[in-house]
Amino acid sequence: MSIPHLSIPRSAYIHIPFCAHRCGYCNFSVLADRHDLVEPLLDALAVELSWLGVPREVDTLYFGGGTPTFLDSEQLQRLAEMVLAWHPLAPGYEWTVEANPADLDSWRIDTLARLGVNRLSLGGQSFHDQKLKRLERDHQAAHIGQAVRRAQQAGMHVSLDLIFAVPGETLDQWGSDLNQALDLQPQHLSTYGLTFERGTAYWSRLQRGDLVQAPEQLERDMYLLAIDRLKTAGFEHYEVSNFARAGFRSRHNEAYWLADGYYAAGPGAARYVNGLRETNHRSTTTYLKRIRQGESPVAQREKLDLRQRAHEQLVFGLRRLEGVVRQEFSARSGMELDVVAGSAIAQLVELGLLADDGHRVRLTRAGLLVSDAIWPELL
Repeated sequence: MSIPHLSIPRSAYIHIPFCAHRCGYCNFSVLADRHDLVEPLLDALAVELSWLGVPREVDTLYFGGGTPTFLDSEQLQRLAEMVLAWHPLAPGYEWTVEANPADLDSWRIDTLARLGVNRLSLGGQSFHDQKLKRLERDHQAAHIGQAVRRAQQAGMHVSLDLIFAVPGETLDQWGSDLNQALDLQPQHLSTYGLTFERGTAYWSRLQRGDLVQAPEQLERDMYLLAIDRLKTAGFEHYEVSNFARAGFRSRHNEAYWLADGYYAAGPGAARYVNGLRETNHRSTTTYLKRIRQGESPVAQREKLDLRQRAHEQLVFGLRRLEGVVRQEFSARSGMELDVVAGSAIAQLVELGLLADDGHRVRLTRAGLLVSDAIWPELL
């Protein structure tokens, strides 16, 4: 058994918990319509980042949420300058900012471009206004095209998020969403089946019978349609939910899937440094209170041992369509793949959910359809 190398993180995530309103399906650490807490959050982030001690250069930087573009141009500039002081960007960096189509006026786009943001992750979700209304989004379909064109004109690459299997949605409507997304020529697309998370408004409505989940077979057909249509359009299907033009994968998210380390700051933000996984408190007000009192905002902390790191590396790695190469796995994890999960892999191969040629283990097309059910078997 070799000793695995714990690399110095080269990625950083900053969580901005604000949205104009909370969508019914959302289970993220989010506060709706709290402009009064933006400046206190920026003050707290400045303190938390200072605890890094020295600046940590990164190759990928990601502002997520919530909705970072809930901040106005001056606040975005303050946030960016503060973060860059502690996470300077290396040459050839990728800097992603999540955005809501309704927020992206020319002022915000110009601010982001001037600061050096080169990738915009846009929560479009659908090009049908009725579906957007059902999802409780606060934008209309027309806003998506406007936002994409503004970002592209400013020189940014665009990633579009789409949601399928919304109650009442048909396969044809989903196909129309895919076609309209392709018409905008984004560099990257992410497609997600709607989930009903406990604690959300959608979960409560599901229990009351106000909402009915899409039939399982229809959801599968929608996912397969996305795979086939996007591949035909020249996109590489490189992760369970993600598709990219050549050279435009999300490098930041690939750091997660490769089980690399990453820094993070903000309410609910999770970091992974030197084998230690920490997650900040999800409550923004609790986060602010702890920072003001000079206390750690960390709510959960876990030091992963060699076997735990290996299992995580396997599960994250299998999310990538390239799968897990045995030799690379043992070099990075310090354990042989078959020692970690040999019998489970063999069973999943027999079920047709994984393919194993002795060199590489990867999801099959059938495995892609039930991937969430596979991960517990490998952990």
